[in-house]
Amino acid sequence: MDGSGADAARDAGAGPATPPPGGLSRRGLLGLAIGGGVAGLAVVGAAGLAGGVALERTRASGDAATAYDFHGRHQAGITTPVQEHLHFAAFDMMPRTDRADLISLLEDWTYAASRLVQGLEVSATGAVGGSAEEPPDDTGEAQGLTTAGLTITFGFGPGLFENEEGDRYGIAASRPVGLERLPAFLGDDLDPQSSHGDLCVQACADDPQVAVHAVRNLSRIAFGRARLRWSQLGFGKTSRTTAAQTTPRNLFGFKDGTANILSDDARALDEHVWVAETDQPAWMAGGSYLVARKIAMLIETWDRVRLSEQETIVGRDKGEGAPLSGGSEFTAPDFSGAAIDASAHVRLAHADRNGGIRILRRGYNYVDGNNDLGRLDAGLFFLSYQRDPAQFITLQRTLSTDRMNEYIRHVGSGVWAVPGGIEPGSYVGARLFS
Repeated sequence: MDGSGADAARDAGAGPATPPPGGLSRRGLLGLAIGGGVAGLAVVGAAGLAGGVALERTRASGDAATAYDFHGRHQAGITTPVQEHLHFAAFDMMPRTDRADLISLLEDWTYAASRLVQGLEVSATGAVGGSAEEPPDDTGEAQGLTTAGLTITFGFGPGLFENEEGDRYGIAASRPVGLERLPAFLGDDLDPQSSHGDLCVQACADDPQVAVHAVRNLSRIAFGRARLRWSQLGFGKTSRTTAAQTTPRNLFGFKDGTANILSDDARALDEHVWVAETDQPAWMAGGSYLVARKIAMLIETWDRVRLSEQETIVGRDKGEGAPLSGGSEFTAPDFSGAAIDASAHVRLAHADRNGGIRILRRGYNYVDGNNDLGRLDAGLFFLSYQRDPAQFITLQRTLSTDRMNEYIRHVGSGVWAVPGGIEPGSYVGARLFS
């Protein structure tokens, strides 16, 4: 990534008007100087075994050079063609921070993100253009890499609006009605240290090092204002958002996300994903709600299940991905007969069983090494976008009798309001504070 002084011309209009075009705020620059040794290492340390995936990162010339617009009606990273790698991070605001601290952080993050998605470093001096006697502004591991289709998506958690400190930032009255911690579901075994968060950052790219670089540097910028709560690396997308993408497979070996909402289905997106102008609160128009669930898969147990039983549990054949009622992968399942088990995943998750509810999925596989029993600590990092969190809650409750529950555990959870797109000269979530 280019961090030279020539950035100024390319940077015009890419960052917010506040802070000025000159760059990050003083707080943001202070974070880069002080926070790298703490926040930066914390993010990288959370990577686990998945960090090894970086050694085999894909840099195909077509995908690697792709750059997506940072500005627009919706944030990028939702309907954008799903990239191959993810670095997701949840942050908590620091105690005793105030409204000005939060706004300055969002301004700094917007400025830095608008540069990173262009293949630039977080500032014009970058990793090597500043004083040799001071810590560099940019950590530098993305030097020489392309944009790799990087998208950075921001969300606001329930705790940002009100917590034990009260209405810290004067925004409690603007909290969306449905933005609450998800209720307990059957089979939940949640780790509080891998759940929730005041803010979230979703960085997706076709090169894992580009995604890690983005979160690492945003974490440094946040120093003194927000701290990393938890993070997760993901690889091998488990859903598609365009017809051109083939349906990927999860770690159980089955195609995943066959019936996902696609980016060109404007009607379905407006009905199920995007918050409308007529919805409340008004500041969320053009946005969506993100649910993240870390789902541990009992890999060794599943691998001992005979093929016919695996297919019965899922409701599709393992090779083609066709419903067991017949046809090919994209044939609509026929639930009128007994071909698809009453507790099969495909039946329970189908819109016909849930009042027509659909969600946009954007999940990833993960492998975090081995657990204490020497088994793979692996599974699905489930991400979904919906117009209202109630859509996910309804679906998850329907899945309480899913036969697949015997082979999975939900160990992490979170929900965030994802504001609409960012206008040039503004910052993420600006309408919330106006």
